[in-house]
Amino acid sequence: MNSSLGSEIDSFYESAPPLKERDSIMEKLNEFVELNCKGTKRVVCVTSGGTTVPLEQRCVRYIDNFSSGHRGAASTEYFLKAGYAIIFLYRRGTSQPYCRSLPDDPLLECFEATDELNIQVRQPYSEAVKRAIRDHHAAVAGGFLLKLPFTTIFEYLQMLQMVAVSLRSLGPLAMFYLAAAVSDFYVPWKSMAEHKIQSGSGPLDMRLVQVPKMLSVLRTEWAPMAFCISFKLETDTKILLDKADMALRKYKMNAVVANELLTRKEVVVVVTDSEKISVQRDKTEAGSDVENPLVKLLVDRHSAFINDFNA
Repeated sequence: MNSSLGSEIDSFYESAPPLKERDSIMEKLNEFVELNCKGTKRVVCVTSGGTTVPLEQRCVRYIDNFSSGHRGAASTEYFLKAGYAIIFLYRRGTSQPYCRSLPDDPLLECFEATDELNIQVRQPYSEAVKRAIRDHHAAVAGGFLLKLPFTTIFEYLQMLQMVAVSLRSLGPLAMFYLAAAVSDFYVPWKSMAEHKIQSGSGPLDMRLVQVPKMLSVLRTEWAPMAFCISFKLETDTKILLDKADMALRKYKMNAVVANELLTRKEVVVVVTDSEKISVQRDKTEAGSDVENPLVKLLVDRHSAFINDFNA
């Protein structure tokens, strides 16, 4: 890591507000890793949803992106089916594993009152709700799913560092599936207004600083032996694969998943140092999604990575 990037990273963490419940998060991580570090159990950190950029310390306004977290939530289900333990680092309020078949407001839409004291699941959603509750509870109770929520860019990057350092001891058995939409720019905490910015003060002139590229330090320092997949989203297909290639080389990723905004739910391209593999949703199967074949491919690549490491 060059000295310029190192100083940018140090500056970011030094200026970030302290992470709330840091000790509690660290305790949960340590317990989870200890439970799953025996034998050949694989652990994947799935990041999901988008980060916010606060504009005030007592935040009223912030910069956001459209990420729903669907890809991370769906992929978590398939990684669990493949036998992985999952650290699901997700944006509060975004899609959750096992809830994708439920309506947007499941509490109000899936349940109904039979009388003043009793509530039951509405018939159209009965099986979906039972399945979601059963599968989610089984994963959590079995110690295979740890959910850690974030909202801001400051929370996300502090928690990602904690997760990565915790997984370092697993070596090549650890995977990072970095599907979160991470903000490219932020307002340094010390430069932020403390209170709500007043609209009556006229046009807003604010300087945004580029978020340091933490992928480099993740690969070289935090978890250097882990298998790492990042994502590249573009709206222009003409530059998508070139940008994915660039990210692969620059950050030394094991793979980059390239997806174009309008077709991201139908097809993605997995870019590695030797090939570009198109992965498509099975359109002949009802309810299918592109995350199923994508995770299967990446699990196979992770297996080859572990075998090469141990050879």
